[in-house]
Amino acid sequence: MGSKERFHWQSHNVKQSGVDDMVLLPQITEDAIVSNLRKRFMDDYIFTYIGSVLISVNPFKQMPYFTDREIDLYQGAAQYENPPHIYALTDNMYRNMLIDCENQCVIISGESGAGKTVAAKYIMGYISKVSGGGDKVQHVKDIILQSNPLLEAFGNAKTVRNNNSSRFGKYFEIQFSRGGEPDGGKISNFLLEKSRVVMQNENERNFHIYYQLLEGASQEQQQNLGLMTPDYYYYLNQSDTYKVEGTDDRSDFSETLSAMQVIGIPTSVQQLVLQLVAGILHLGNISFCEEGNYARVESVDLLAFPAYLLGIDSGRLQEKLTSRKMDSKWGGRSESIDVTLNVEQAAYTRDALAKGLYARLFDFLVEAINRAMQKPQEEYSIGVLDIYGFEIFQKNGFEQFCINFVNEKLQQIFIELTLKAEQEEYVQEGIRWTPIEYFNNKIVCDLIENKLSPPGIMSVLDDVCATMHATGGGADQTLLQKLQAAVGTHEHFNSWSAGFVIHHYAGKVSYDVSGFCERNRDVLFSDLIELMQSSDQDFLRMLFPEKLNIDKKGRPSTAGSKIKKQANDLVSTLKKCTPHYIRCIKPNETKRPRDWEESRVKHQVEYLGLRENIRVRRAGFAYRRQFSKFLQRYAILTPETWPRWRGDERQGVQHLLRAVNMEPDQYQMGSTKVFVKNPESLFLLEEMRERKFDGFARTIQKAWRRHVAVRKYEEMREEASNILLNKKERRRNSINRNFVGDYLGLEERPELRQFLAKRERVDFADSVTKYDRRFKVRPGLSNGT
Repeated sequence: MGSKERFHWQSHNVKQSGVDDMVLLPQITEDAIVSNLRKRFMDDYIFTYIGSVLISVNPFKQMPYFTDREIDLYQGAAQYENPPHIYALTDNMYRNMLIDCENQCVIISGESGAGKTVAAKYIMGYISKVSGGGDKVQHVKDIILQSNPLLEAFGNAKTVRNNNSSRFGKYFEIQFSRGGEPDGGKISNFLLEKSRVVMQNENERNFHIYYQLLEGASQEQQQNLGLMTPDYYYYLNQSDTYKVEGTDDRSDFSETLSAMQVIGIPTSVQQLVLQLVAGILHLGNISFCEEGNYARVESVDLLAFPAYLLGIDSGRLQEKLTSRKMDSKWGGRSESIDVTLNVEQAAYTRDALAKGLYARLFDFLVEAINRAMQKPQEEYSIGVLDIYGFEIFQKNGFEQFCINFVNEKLQQIFIELTLKAEQEEYVQEGIRWTPIEYFNNKIVCDLIENKLSPPGIMSVLDDVCATMHATGGGADQTLLQKLQAAVGTHEHFNSWSAGFVIHHYAGKVSYDVSGFCERNRDVLFSDLIELMQSSDQDFLRMLFPEKLNIDKKGRPSTAGSKIKKQANDLVSTLKKCTPHYIRCIKPNETKRPRDWEESRVKHQVEYLGLRENIRVRRAGFAYRRQFSKFLQRYAILTPETWPRWRGDERQGVQHLLRAVNMEPDQYQMGSTKVFVKNPESLFLLEEMRERKFDGFARTIQKAWRRHVAVRKYEEMREEASNILLNKKERRRNSINRNFVGDYLGLEERPELRQFLAKRERVDFADSVTKYDRRFKVRPGLSNGT
């Protein structure tokens, strides 16, 4: 589709609503930003730009502009040629990856329910549509698209704030060949919210897969797995919420099974996966009562079915749930003793087993997807980060602490690369610049993750967990006391009787320390691992590959240390790519379309730092590029720089910009990079580049068409000759004979040569028969020349 057609679509089908790019707002205040977003949201425009950053407001309904028509419209178009759209950002990433030969990534951030997962789906869908490829590539595309419903079934759940909330973090890398075909992929997953398996808050659900299985299982599956209604299961009935508006669990279940098929999980293994899901549900119904200060299984009959589904002995299951093997040191000797558990400890052990089983099953599914599409060597990639949003509930525990820490790290990347790095780059490059003030949240990240002087919250937590046996049940209170001593005077930290408060970039969050230490330890006792390794199912034994008899030295890793390492590894990975940003905003808590809560949106606009982002973008430069890369991209614009500039790169860039008549106030030359002020100036360069390529393409096409036409003409002449071959009365062989001109043999006949000596050149010589006017041969003239 050409530029005129695009413009025609935009001018006739899209009315102007607010400002497309908030860099152009007349006033840069939070109120002006919120007002612009509201106007666009009410007119059904959910996307708005701040320069290259895309702001997306969750519409809580299906929008009409995600069809193949829009895919054609945005493919190959400049960013400002069409209304703001996630397809424009995705197309920009895809083309930059191929042109600049650099890996790209998109960081999708925002709070829970702001629409991050849907945004990630649109990105994957667009790339799948615009990239070419044969059967193998199509298979990879199918896996990329089908991984979504599978991971959502096992990793998403209804929460108070979001009906399809991702309860895990996902970084999805789509790998490409040098020709731009997706031929591989890789998923990294972070911190699955395991506690949801055994407990949910009011008006929330467990993971989707449980309800899908109960609703969509066949009669045979219901019988084999002993499936009942959701209210029968303790792990599902605590919140008294079983249905989600707008969700069809039965239909989603068949989609989940189909996804497992596409990814290449055999039908037999699919059945074992579902058997394990059912086994966890039945495990939750084992309850305990007190007998002489010790726990006893309340109904022994309820042991049989989970034991059968997990392929283990019901007697051993009962034993491992009510007692634990512990190492005891006495008189310098170490021996194992069985310790009988109380009711609270037994319930904790049952839940630990259920959470461990589910987490390992989830890891297996992620690994199955990776096995199906990972390729040995990486060429190019586009990474999509869809990670749980910032959370503030009435009661916030260890999970919210970890989730908010990861979001704090992502905000730090955004600040580092869009505000801090940009301004520092101007200084380093010697660009004239007025600095913009902004809040740098590194101080909050350090409060949480610092190792030394003063130690951060996670380090203090790990220290307390390492000595938990000594401190007994009061570990959480010990944690609170040690935190007060270590970081009590920090400006972003306060404590209260039952927990502490962190002043995050997104607001103050109160954390209840109850259960912090247990959840951080994240220990699956060796007794339970041994129990699962005794299963008669190969699949279950494969989920527990530990070698338990090896002596372990040093501290065991904790959930906090794992998430800290994962978060820092993720930051390193993202910094190796060219980053793009989607900032998602949740307009209301009702999850209804066209409902706008002004104060809620304003709060998000403040903590996402949109005002500072606009100010930096407005005062700064829309585009910057190293001299060599700039020349490589735009060399085609002048004959002196094409195919390559032979001289100083800086002078080459200056020559190029002068040759295209760019206004001097539209760019500045740094020490290693050129900086272009306005997007419009960049679009002009891009348009001229496209025209040049178009001109060269036409020249090549013209030459090729001429070549094809000449060949066609020769073929037609040959065909015409063949039609007459051997069908002429005279000289039957003349048609396919080369033209000579001399058919008398002048060279061999000296008398004729003498006769023709006065003539300078003879073009044609042959004998002829002369006729008179009555068509009779003239007498005496039989052969003339």
